[in-house]
Amino acid sequence: MNALINWLNKHVVPIAAKIGSIRWLVALRDAFIAIMPLTLAGSFATVLNALVRDIPTNFGWIGFVNSMQWLISLNSLVWTGTMAILGLLFSFTFGYQLCVQYKVEPIAGGLVSLGTFIMGLPQNFTVDLKNALTKGDIKTLTDAGTAVTGKNVSAWGYFNFNKYFGSAGFFTVMIMGAISVTIYIYLVKKHITIKMPDSVPPAVSNAFTGIIPATVGLYAVGVIDYLFSLNQTTVIDFISKTIQDPLLKIGQGYGSVLLITILVQVFWFFGIHGTNVLMPITETIWMTAQIANINAGQNGKPLPYVWTRTDFDFYVWIGGAGSTLLLILAILAFSKREDQRAVAKVSLVPGLFNINEPVMFGMPIVLDPIYFIPFILAPIVMVSTSYAALNLGWVAPIKANVPWCMPPFLNAFIGTLDWRSIILQAVNMVIGFLIYVPFVKAANNVKPAAE
Repeated sequence: MNALINWLNKHVVPIAAKIGSIRWLVALRDAFIAIMPLTLAGSFATVLNALVRDIPTNFGWIGFVNSMQWLISLNSLVWTGTMAILGLLFSFTFGYQLCVQYKVEPIAGGLVSLGTFIMGLPQNFTVDLKNALTKGDIKTLTDAGTAVTGKNVSAWGYFNFNKYFGSAGFFTVMIMGAISVTIYIYLVKKHITIKMPDSVPPAVSNAFTGIIPATVGLYAVGVIDYLFSLNQTTVIDFISKTIQDPLLKIGQGYGSVLLITILVQVFWFFGIHGTNVLMPITETIWMTAQIANINAGQNGKPLPYVWTRTDFDFYVWIGGAGSTLLLILAILAFSKREDQRAVAKVSLVPGLFNINEPVMFGMPIVLDPIYFIPFILAPIVMVSTSYAALNLGWVAPIKANVPWCMPPFLNAFIGTLDWRSIILQAVNMVIGFLIYVPFVKAANNVKPAAE
């Protein structure tokens, strides 16, 4: 056991430390965190609509649904300003956070990234009409700036709201936004800017400082967008087809879900916040899938993905990484060591809200060879049972975001609106508890000083 821990400490921990210090990844993580309030607000609106529209409709309570149209419309407005445009919002927060990491003016960087995202979207549409248009139809369309030729209707300045402004834009922002903002940062650092006199107010001076870097950055990505347009496509469609869709598909595989679970546990065991270190990966792949589910549910469409980001919190990391809430319960039930029981009592309430730092560092679990095996094994078994249950259709996929600190059972039901999710969570809690029990009993034979 010590040999394994030493090997991991020598070869794995340095990698985790390096990943956690990459500024681009830190910016990516912080950008996702920045949009979390809007994500939760939009999810709340989605859940409310499910409660007053979708579920009552399934029971035939049309009268109740009609009486709640005011709330349904209000929830739809909140969804439109949050979940429906998360890609647009993320395009600003990513550029902003990237500039924060490199200590340059962040607002201009956020706007450069936002502009980059808009530049890469298709702005034209053409519709082949089957029936002839009346003169009144043609006048209405042409007055609105639409070109009408025969049965074809085309217009410029049209953005496909549902297709591009949601989670589909994340990967485009990460790639194209990174290019434009990196150019902006580089030129600012090299002082290739317009320098204003010291007497000019800082707000005005900062705006002039960003003119040249922002212009060069936007023109650089503009050239890329133009080259793609020559092939009758767009950057966002290309990235979605060749990068985003394959990664999301890979993320639905058992191997990917299992690997990320193991890595988070290993990093945490060595005192590295594995959830935060790997957040750029978990948010990019599985949160993108989750947002797609939420938006599909809001529009009454089938949920496209089975495994999403919050599935880890619901079924694998109950009480925090390692499902340490179950360890706390096992200690309170079977431990005879007063030192561990004291830590468990203090950690119980935070654990109910998925805060596990008190038990991780107070027990400590970090670098404790006794708890290494169950700390890794319990999540592996729990993620396996959960993955099987969801893919077999025994439990509905997640259709709403919930705060990570929401207690067990309540979080699963609100996130899925499926009572079976509570049963799956309970089964996993029993499994994790039973895995921890033998090691808790083994720890009774070890004196604190010797450990």
